[in-house]
Amino acid sequence: MISIEAVSKRYPDGTVAVDGLSLEIPDRSITVLVGPSGCGKTTTLRMINRMIELSGGRILIDGEDIQHKPVNALRRSMGYVIQNAGLFQHRTIVDNIGTVPRMLGWSKAKARERSMELMERVGLDTSMAKRYPYQLSGGQQQRVGVARALAADPPVLLMDEPFSAVDPVVRRGLQEELLRIQSELGKTIVFVTHDIDEAIRVGDMIAVLRTGGKLAQYAPPDELLSRPADAAVEDFLGADRGIRGLSFFGTEQLPLERNGIVAVDATAAQVAERAADLPQLLVVDVDGRPLGWADAARLRASGARNDTAGLLASGQTFRLGEDSLRVALDCAVLSPTGWAAAVDGEGRAVGVVSQEAIARAIREAHGRRGTAPVDVGAAR
Repeated sequence: MISIEAVSKRYPDGTVAVDGLSLEIPDRSITVLVGPSGCGKTTTLRMINRMIELSGGRILIDGEDIQHKPVNALRRSMGYVIQNAGLFQHRTIVDNIGTVPRMLGWSKAKARERSMELMERVGLDTSMAKRYPYQLSGGQQQRVGVARALAADPPVLLMDEPFSAVDPVVRRGLQEELLRIQSELGKTIVFVTHDIDEAIRVGDMIAVLRTGGKLAQYAPPDELLSRPADAAVEDFLGADRGIRGLSFFGTEQLPLERNGIVAVDATAAQVAERAADLPQLLVVDVDGRPLGWADAARLRASGARNDTAGLLASGQTFRLGEDSLRVALDCAVLSPTGWAAAVDGEGRAVGVVSQEAIARAIREAHGRRGTAPVDVGAAR
């Protein structure tokens, strides 16, 4: 447990970066600090490992005041990940990861063994071990940064906008990797970001800070979205916070149309049977993976087989039971037909669902939870 008790940071020129901040950061969880520029997010993070010394209050880790611990020992007991990874450019990847273990007196062989183990854990091929940072992509470098922070197995991990310098696709992959690693290792993670979507995706608890370093609200993501503390927090969350809230509803109960799928090598009778009920059919290849949407009436009239001419793009798909209602709705809204395709973990189509059916599922989910229904029209 990290206890931040009435902590402040005032600079000699009178600037107040953090003002009377109090937080209880739970063990084995990801707590996200989020807010506008100048709200004290990074200052708070750096006060936890005393890169910045606090002006007032105190910070306790498992009941021990950090001021009573030698600063070097304190920092070595925490992993630290920053934007752009901050790797040593003149050292190989395996040596970068092993930096802290070597500082702690580990043998070179033991540090390298640990480095290779962590490369695999963060999703890096160990064949990259002897490369240098400039030979890696931005996303790969960030993975090295995470591995280096984990090298000495610290109980606390501090992450300062670690994924903000990479493109959105890589960023999502890194977020998924972080969540996977956290599920395996259960660290106490304090994560700074300015991106509310990222905060909602990775955070177990979210602290929204105001300009001037005051706490505006501290709550789990779903509570934050459904019950913002005041108008300022509501404004920060954005006009589409209802859509964001769909991230907490699963797709397990969606009423899929299983007959909305037709194989590219289907018989004329199979095509006619499936085309009888639905305006559009999802055509899949022989392995069951989506190829595109076909007009059902045209298929029924032609009885065509192996005809992929004129197919509309299948668009994004969602993983049934893994992705949220927000993802399913997004797939349907972006689809050229207004229908979304559900796939299994191998990418094989298992059914299709319309925007209207998703909207009903959203209303039912809100009804079960007792929250106000989202305006699905806003997503369009």
